[in-house]
Amino acid sequence: MAKGRLRVYLGAAPGVGKTFAMLAEARRRASRGTDVVVGLVETHGRVRTAELLDGLEVVPRRTLVHRGATFTEFDAEALIRRHPRVACIDELAHTNVPGSRNVKRWQDVEEVLEAGIDVISTVNIQHLESLHDVVQQITGAPQRETIPDEVVRRADQVELVDMAPEALRRRMAHGNVYGPEKIDAALANYFRVGNLTALRELALLWVAGKVDDQLDRYRAEHGIAGPWETRERVVVALTGGPEGGTLIRRAARIAGRSRAADLLAVHVTRSDGLAGADPAALTRQRDLVESMGGTYHQVVGDDVARALIDFAQGVNATQLVLGASRRGRPAQVLFPGVGVTTIALSGPIDVHVITHHEAGKGLPRAGRAALPLRRRAAGWALALLGLPALTAALYAARGALPLSAEILLFLLMVVVVALTGGMLPAVTAALLGYGLLNYFFTPPLYTLGVTRPQNALALVVYMLVAVMVSAVVDLAARRTREAARAGADAEMLSTLAGHVLRGDAALPTLLERLRETFGLTAVTLLERVPGLRPVAGDRSDPRAWSVVATAGDRTAVACPDQAGTDVDVGEDLVLALGGRLLDAADRRVVEAFAAQAAVALRQQRLTEEAERARPLEEADKMRTALLAAVSHDLRTPLASAKAAVDSLRGDILWTRDDYDALLDTAHESLDRLDRLIANLLDMSRLQAGALGLATRPIGLEEVMPRVIADLGPERERVLEEISDELPEVVADPALLERVLVNLVSNALKYSPGGEKVLVTASSYGRYAEIRVVDRGPGIPADQHDRVFLPFQRLGDRGDHTGVGLGLALARGLTEAMGGTLLPEETPGGGLTMILTLPISSRAGGV
Repeated sequence: MAKGRLRVYLGAAPGVGKTFAMLAEARRRASRGTDVVVGLVETHGRVRTAELLDGLEVVPRRTLVHRGATFTEFDAEALIRRHPRVACIDELAHTNVPGSRNVKRWQDVEEVLEAGIDVISTVNIQHLESLHDVVQQITGAPQRETIPDEVVRRADQVELVDMAPEALRRRMAHGNVYGPEKIDAALANYFRVGNLTALRELALLWVAGKVDDQLDRYRAEHGIAGPWETRERVVVALTGGPEGGTLIRRAARIAGRSRAADLLAVHVTRSDGLAGADPAALTRQRDLVESMGGTYHQVVGDDVARALIDFAQGVNATQLVLGASRRGRPAQVLFPGVGVTTIALSGPIDVHVITHHEAGKGLPRAGRAALPLRRRAAGWALALLGLPALTAALYAARGALPLSAEILLFLLMVVVVALTGGMLPAVTAALLGYGLLNYFFTPPLYTLGVTRPQNALALVVYMLVAVMVSAVVDLAARRTREAARAGADAEMLSTLAGHVLRGDAALPTLLERLRETFGLTAVTLLERVPGLRPVAGDRSDPRAWSVVATAGDRTAVACPDQAGTDVDVGEDLVLALGGRLLDAADRRVVEAFAAQAAVALRQQRLTEEAERARPLEEADKMRTALLAAVSHDLRTPLASAKAAVDSLRGDILWTRDDYDALLDTAHESLDRLDRLIANLLDMSRLQAGALGLATRPIGLEEVMPRVIADLGPERERVLEEISDELPEVVADPALLERVLVNLVSNALKYSPGGEKVLVTASSYGRYAEIRVVDRGPGIPADQHDRVFLPFQRLGDRGDHTGVGLGLALARGLTEAMGGTLLPEETPGGGLTMILTLPISSRAGGV
């Protein structure tokens, strides 16, 4: 059986009409005779959405019971038994009620698809796993339900349902999305114009990426190698040379001419990993590319031109930016070079060859000495002394060996010289051996002439073989040395990375490792004093530089000119090394250290800024939560009190009972408002550290009567079992009363009707425990800490039950008095809040 096809309507924000679009598509297919059923649709009370369900078959939902409450969920088994051609299943990211067949609804949809049924579904952009943290940062609202991006990307069709922010806000204001009681809070928080604009952009970018994947897949399936210019993509090739910055900026300008253009930088690394580019330069160029909104890539290939073209074709690039060759003009005439070859292979890709200040100056020359001085001296000694000694020995045994054997012995000597001293001594030995063979052993003797063609051929072959062997041996020696150096550098950087990752302070660790590695007296990261423009001579003026971090002798380096070696990290940063001069090979590794030091400094400062911003962020979250939470709770008691007073002021003649009832309503509403404001004020004082305390020994039997009296009509549901013989506790009487009122009120709120709340107390050691026990739905153990967060309400109650400050305030006040407040499960169901306070010393507590 073929798998069903999935079509997803992706909403840029809640309320844009994705469910409406899904049902409209279902009705369109049903009108054509397709067997369409509705597996599950959430109308959220929207009339126009509900009207579209008329005439469509709806699969009954499953009924589940969880924690004593009844829920309905999508019944995948019933839908599969019905086996329609198309099914509509709303809210793909929904989390099923515990006890369901699958944890997530998208897993139910996967089963339906496997059964060969086409599915039309919906999901909002904020529920995608890769974006939910970004959405939370933008909107301040956490997303508790997420779906893996891959589930939506696998869909056969993804259609974006979008709406201008202003239009969506008008829909909300007209009551087409939420009920009237939620409109003000929604418009002031999640549905601000800036939030909706950002969500819209995220949705457009995500869908663009999905379309891009589909296009790449189509081109691969149909064998289309050439680029399709659906969007400009500019690729800039980097070698790690000094011209990289010029090329990146020019490529960015080319990409900037098209608003939708992508900028990609690529560096081709040789497969052997040797003779690579300057890692520090590549790091700086990578940072530059990313600062301009581009991306950096690295590919491996021995044929640079072919690797560049393959990469450009793979990313569907339209333009390729190269730097003009740094080789001299004779070399460019003899060998075509990467630029010419790339242009020849480019096909429809436009290639820009950019001139720069390094063009034509020649490539940097690597050090000629592949071997240490001692080995090169030994090679020269073998060449200049060993060959004459071999000649003397062979001349003494003249006639004992044929000419071919003598040539092989001379060739063996040349190989020994090459292995010992490298290229130049070996070539010299080959030339010297050629002369000695010709003069002493090739007829006519004692002349440089050769009369026999076979002898001439033998000498020429000897010379060619000797030179080629010398070149190969010298190249092998160079590669061996480069590989050893690269391995040592890699091990050094790997060790460095390990120390940085394990260390608490990345920048000091980095500098200390650099100092230890190269045996330096001091390593200092210097920064130009902010606001001071660079002037000539400021590198020798300590007043122009500030020390960011240092390792070793802290007084050794105060400006770049005081350092033995200094490495520029950026315009305003210099890594200064004191103690000894470093050679060119060591400097390359130091430049890599320097680049990492700059990154570490940037991360350190970002961390510091984040730490400074965290209190402001928390305060902003608190204000946002406060506005969202109290907008309804302040309005409700005010509205009730105002309605009661307006009724009393009217022309109606009320009976005495009605008159008293209206007064009671106004009084209770104002009391509720007073308690809410008092809680908010106390919470703000707690957070500001400005709460005044007046603790003293007090008996619980003095506090509980006032607590019960404050509960009003609910006092009849409180069962108090506190002994008069309990010792006094140390507390602020007013604050203790507030804590107990909040705890008992919360317990009453969540206890089923008729169930009483039990308050007991006991003492042990130096502490007294007060327990407030309810028989409500309880709270899972893993969520116990969340009940103390401001503006949080857990359980199955609705959001209209209060702002969620009671327990948060109760714990804050308790801790301010030196006590603790902890929850635990009530045996048999419910929640028990345990208030622990110190016992007064005068009561005899030990």
